[in-house]
Amino acid sequence: MLLLLATIASPVTNSLCTESGAYCVRPLTGNLCTDSPGFCDIIDKTAANISPLYQLDAFDWTVLVLYFGILTVLAIYGVYRVKQVIDFWRYSRFPPKPKGVFAESELPFITVQLPLFNEMYVVERLVKAVTEIDYPRERMEIQVLDDSTDETVSIARATVSSFAAQGFDIHYLHREDRRGFKSGALENGMKTAKGDLIAIFDADFVPKPDFLRKLIHHFTDPIVGCAQMRWSHINGSYNLLTRLQTIMLDGHFVVEQTTRNRAGNFFNFNGTAGIWRREAIEMSGGWQHDTLTEDTDLSFRAQLMGWRFVYLLDEDAPAEIPVEINAFKAQQRRWAKGVLQVWFKLYRRIWHAPLPLRVKVEMFFRLTGNISYPLMIVASFMQFPLLLVRYNQGLHQLMILDVPLLFFSTVSVVLFYGTAVWYLDKKRSMRMLHLPLVMGLGIGLAFSNARAVLEALAGVKSDFVRTPKYRVETATDESWKGKKYKRKHGWLPLLELSFSLYFVLAIGYALRMHMWGPIAFLMLFCFGYGYMGTMSLLQTTGARRLTSFWRPATKTS
Repeated sequence: MLLLLATIASPVTNSLCTESGAYCVRPLTGNLCTDSPGFCDIIDKTAANISPLYQLDAFDWTVLVLYFGILTVLAIYGVYRVKQVIDFWRYSRFPPKPKGVFAESELPFITVQLPLFNEMYVVERLVKAVTEIDYPRERMEIQVLDDSTDETVSIARATVSSFAAQGFDIHYLHREDRRGFKSGALENGMKTAKGDLIAIFDADFVPKPDFLRKLIHHFTDPIVGCAQMRWSHINGSYNLLTRLQTIMLDGHFVVEQTTRNRAGNFFNFNGTAGIWRREAIEMSGGWQHDTLTEDTDLSFRAQLMGWRFVYLLDEDAPAEIPVEINAFKAQQRRWAKGVLQVWFKLYRRIWHAPLPLRVKVEMFFRLTGNISYPLMIVASFMQFPLLLVRYNQGLHQLMILDVPLLFFSTVSVVLFYGTAVWYLDKKRSMRMLHLPLVMGLGIGLAFSNARAVLEALAGVKSDFVRTPKYRVETATDESWKGKKYKRKHGWLPLLELSFSLYFVLAIGYALRMHMWGPIAFLMLFCFGYGYMGTMSLLQTTGARRLTSFWRPATKTS
């Protein structure tokens, strides 16, 4: 078979055969590289230098040291992810069980807090879902904590009045001053809240009727300070962005949260879909607004004081996730910056706390993981110089380092998110096929999240940027495109698109030089930056305005 390939690929002679019009081949020597030089290009590039006299120069050493240094750091975080996957399968069979069960007449009084800011499309849905929760009315109070500055004020006030007339203990609290943003609203609500337990729902949630009864009995243990449910997704199959988001969120809520909770480590309340013991909030210093992730901040302060948290993997609270890319980027940017702010705020307390070293190390990885985004940008920029070095040096010398580092920095991501898909889905094949795109989406977030990380490192303060909700529940609903609250894209999409073009050129170079190994890796970068940049521009401009240029004009009579 190899001789046949060599025969087909061998060049035509230029002498007698050409003059007679016949097709001739050179006599075969049996050596593939002699009979078909092109056949051995890839072997030459992977087995030997382009020249035996080639020596690494300062440029090569700089590229290699910097690249493999970054890859080593990413690989360390990759090892952490692999450990989480292993621990997840070890602990997933041991769900937490309540210490006891409240008698119906002894159910604790609960205040349900609903913090809002300009949520005109979803406020009625949220309040209606909360009033349908299966819990004695005389044991539940509802607070609508509204900081809105638009039509949401009148809608929320009318909704509260309607349910108050039906006999619900529901109150509308509006603030003119948004001091502290969400944490300030929650703090303000605590002043008049009557409950010993505080349940919290963001505006994009639609809690199930059994929500409180699934969580409440864990508070029979007086040391339990918070109980959290897994998020599920109302519109997870709406478009490519939401499908990729569900996998990313499921990785966090299935693998990370479960493993941390059941392995005895700290995990954070996610700001919604959970219940707090009021005493735990107050003893831990209350809601504070010096970070953008007030939920993570309070969670770690409470656990450092000895409060125990409970996480329910197999119970879920449905929520709407962003269908628009700029809203998604703003949400991820807020989380990335806020979590790192919590690390700078608490790392001294964490280090000096009387905790096992493994718990402290886990908290370090949890709170500093977003530092990978600036490193990812540097690694992205270095891909083209790295191709030049690889071409001159040959691939086999670098494979000894490449394989283990790339495994832990990239394959670990597939194992991490693939575990969540495997656990949740009975029909897994379609979502599994999305895993490479999830990696690309994570790469595409690099510029947006790196900016957040650098701001956190520099101590730059910024406002709490809400994630807009449009009440998108069906796959055919495109009404959100004409609604308010869309975010501007800024200048980042242009940078993302320029990097996408950079990787197009890098892929072209790799193809030209027959360097097949890096191409799949380069395509992930190209997709991630290209998708982010393109969708940011398109969704901001609006599909109607863009498509109007090529739609045929409507005939008039």
